[in-house]
Amino acid sequence: MKYPKGGSIKRGGKKGSNDRDPFFEQETRKRRKVSYDDEDIESVESDAEENGFTEDKREANEAEDEDEFADETAGEKRKRLAEALLKRTREARQRERDDDDDDDDEEDDDIVKTLMKKQQEDTGRVRRAIASRVQEPLSSDGFSVIVKHRHSVVSVALSDDDTRGFSASKDGTILHWDVSSGEKEIYKWPSDEILKSHGMKVREPRNKKHSRATLALAVSSDGRYLATGGVDRHIHIWDVRTREHVQAFPGHRNTVSCLCFRHGSTELYSGSFDRSVKAWNVEDKAFVQDSFGHQDDVLAIDALRKERAISVGRDRTMQLHKMPEQARMMYRAPASSLESCCFISDTEYLSGSDNGTVALWGMLKKKPIFLLKNEHSVTINENGDHDNVEYNNSCTASSWVSSVAVCRGSDLAASGAGNGFVHLMAVEATALRPLFKLPLSGYVNSMAFAKSGKFLIAGVGQETRFGRWGCLKSAQNGVAIHPLRLS
Repeated sequence: MKYPKGGSIKRGGKKGSNDRDPFFEQETRKRRKVSYDDEDIESVESDAEENGFTEDKREANEAEDEDEFADETAGEKRKRLAEALLKRTREARQRERDDDDDDDDEEDDDIVKTLMKKQQEDTGRVRRAIASRVQEPLSSDGFSVIVKHRHSVVSVALSDDDTRGFSASKDGTILHWDVSSGEKEIYKWPSDEILKSHGMKVREPRNKKHSRATLALAVSSDGRYLATGGVDRHIHIWDVRTREHVQAFPGHRNTVSCLCFRHGSTELYSGSFDRSVKAWNVEDKAFVQDSFGHQDDVLAIDALRKERAISVGRDRTMQLHKMPEQARMMYRAPASSLESCCFISDTEYLSGSDNGTVALWGMLKKKPIFLLKNEHSVTINENGDHDNVEYNNSCTASSWVSSVAVCRGSDLAASGAGNGFVHLMAVEATALRPLFKLPLSGYVNSMAFAKSGKFLIAGVGQETRFGRWGCLKSAQNGVAIHPLRLS
């Protein structure tokens, strides 16, 4: 069979047929030209480096680095940052130590152990022994008020670096203050038009829709966001850097009573008198999910790094909310209403009740592991202390353990009530061991430990956190700080 000339079969017939094609000839010229241009470009870069114009090149390299890590997962990013930290630590140790080859392996092991211990302490896997180092307070030591409020302080919080503090009172005043100097700045409420543009909804009853009474406060671990909630049923988000209102989250049908951020994230948990617990994403300004189960008002809530939260309420129960699984675990208190709670670790919790009892809980047991009964009961001492007489004659609210706190990742805890003392205690394997009593006049509505364990702050007021069952005229409304001496 004969094929016509110029057919497709003869494309590769002759060896030099492609050389006569003008298309391939142009391609060859272009390639040769690019090769010469590459040499010219290299010479231009060398001239720019000699003249000192390397900023654009650095910015381009930084952009390339960002593009390089744009698709990495969260685990890969943590691994990369950990390796960079290890490298910097080794370089610092290398500059400090002498030129001794025998100690290289030992010092590398010390670096690895130090970093592993720090990581385990930050995540709560290893508990720091701080309670055994706390020395007995001297006569000169005591609580001193560093920030004053007009009304009772209901909530306090500390930044992750222990340099800044936040406090809120019943009149809606929100303050941002420096721990060392006490200098304070106020968060100003925007107009109703701005609040509506940020997502706030006006609801009935009318006598509460414009209320600024704040009952809860929380700050994110990165120090960027501040969350407040109260009688207006909304959760308000503030920018800590500018102290401006950012967002208002509607959703609760009653007073917002408690707030907490999950450590290491911008996920926020809220509890309310509508008996629900809700989760929010502050970064995305979005509602995540809710969890029901309480049969009465939710009074306190707390969270650690995991997507779990514990809450207590007037229904005499503590509930562990597993948010991803949408499941709950219920713990029942022995014939008392729980007023406060906090995490010790992922498997241990601390709570305070309205009969003056502080309880230690474990995940695998439905009842408390250990009870400190009558820890904040009101009694008259042998000398007839006037303060105790006043507390005893006011009401039974003086013995309500309205706040408990734990130094993060350690075995040091504290409880506060209205009986005139803050109690320090050590958390042991299956017990709570009392340490010292720190005198403080007023209702201790909220507390927070410094991450280093060097001081304790307390929000004090003449009234209790959620009502006016008792009024102590001699107490001062404000934030008090007590230094802790560690051996």
